[in-house]
Amino acid sequence: MTRRRGNSGVTFWAVGLVVFIVTLLGLPARATYGAQTSADEPQYLLSALSLFEDGDLDIADEREDEAYRAFHESSLPVQTVLQPDGSRLSPHNPLLPVYLAIPVGVAGWVGAKVALAALAGALSALLAWVAVKRFALAGLWAAVVVVVFAASPPFALYATQIYPEIPAALAVTIAIASLTGPPGRWATATAGLAVVALPWLAVKYVPVTAVLAIGALFWLRERRPLQIGLVVGLAASGIVYLWFNQEMYGGWTPYAAGDFFATGELRALGPEPNYPGRSTRLVGLMVDREFGIAAWQPAYLLLFPASAAGIRQRMAHRRLLLAILATAWLVATFVAQTMHGWWWPGRQLVVALPVAVLLIGVWTGPVRARRFTLVGLGAAGVLSFLIVTAEAAAGRGALIVDFFDTINPIYRLWSLVLPAYRLEPAGVWILHGVWLVVVAVLLRLGWRSRRSVPQQADEVALETH
Repeated sequence: MTRRRGNSGVTFWAVGLVVFIVTLLGLPARATYGAQTSADEPQYLLSALSLFEDGDLDIADEREDEAYRAFHESSLPVQTVLQPDGSRLSPHNPLLPVYLAIPVGVAGWVGAKVALAALAGALSALLAWVAVKRFALAGLWAAVVVVVFAASPPFALYATQIYPEIPAALAVTIAIASLTGPPGRWATATAGLAVVALPWLAVKYVPVTAVLAIGALFWLRERRPLQIGLVVGLAASGIVYLWFNQEMYGGWTPYAAGDFFATGELRALGPEPNYPGRSTRLVGLMVDREFGIAAWQPAYLLLFPASAAGIRQRMAHRRLLLAILATAWLVATFVAQTMHGWWWPGRQLVVALPVAVLLIGVWTGPVRARRFTLVGLGAAGVLSFLIVTAEAAAGRGALIVDFFDTINPIYRLWSLVLPAYRLEPAGVWILHGVWLVVVAVLLRLGWRSRRSVPQQADEVALETH
């Protein structure tokens, strides 16, 4: 199932169209009972509206006019520091508002969500293309894997939530598509633009940006002129980025314009970070009862054996892929202030989940039992998306407040064996220990699984089709 040369016969854009249509089902889902959008979402929308109407990022007049009432019925909390000139700048990077400016100006919050769902469709189409053309998956299997994950949490939820997660995942996938192909001018320029875009989407993506930049330099190690050009381009973009932040926000990051960060931009890491305590997230990001990605899409558990198999079997480009995934996972574990935030689960991981999809697709493809396992577990995740969005649209629940009270019988049963770290009920640490053992078993299973990918001397070696 994994080795198939030439044209796969898959219409990649059909995959994207399916995902676009399915994720639009989440469009009417309410974030909270008092708002269609919540937390940072209104800030991005107001910035986009300001760009459309005024050509700047100052949202003071939009707040004063209560332009947010269309998508946030209750009073909107203040996130910004009032500037000496009377302006207010949302403490978020500007690239997402730039992308959403016209959709918001033309169709309001609905236009923004449709525009993001379109990006989710584009991400799915490209990811299927990468799976076939760069990792030699059979076309049909690549389509199945991508649709299963793209039409389930967290991908499907962030396809219609106003956050930079889906654009960031698309940028990473574009970079992977370039860095796993033959080096050339267009490929280098494309990879460079994708890398540059990430910090402009959110400063939290800087570590992943660094990994991709280093990977690009190794990729071009035999093309010195292109390598030098990339270094110059990245350095220049970094200088522009820092200059823009200083001029616009008054600091090294947009956090400088936020009221929560008035005592310093590093407060984004948390007022009093407990790094040993945060280490539980290494497993919790996957299996937490409320905010673990496997709680809502159990197929992500296959990432553990797939990653181990990729290392043992010298999967092509394994170092680049695993470096992206590990970096995002460590940022979500030790840098993010909390994993139990005012957002849908998995927010900090979405940027690297295209890597997870590729790893799982490659490992499951050649063995029928693994394929059946992925489809079975994946169907539960797709059902989670359909039920939770239907509940939020009908007013029975909300995507942010009480999504874990869903009537979904599969989740309610499955969650009984997952540790609830936020609530810390009796026995949570016993379950934590049990899942440490389960993770070790899954890693061992992947390590000992029979070879399913061709041996590669160097994961950045080129594989042409």
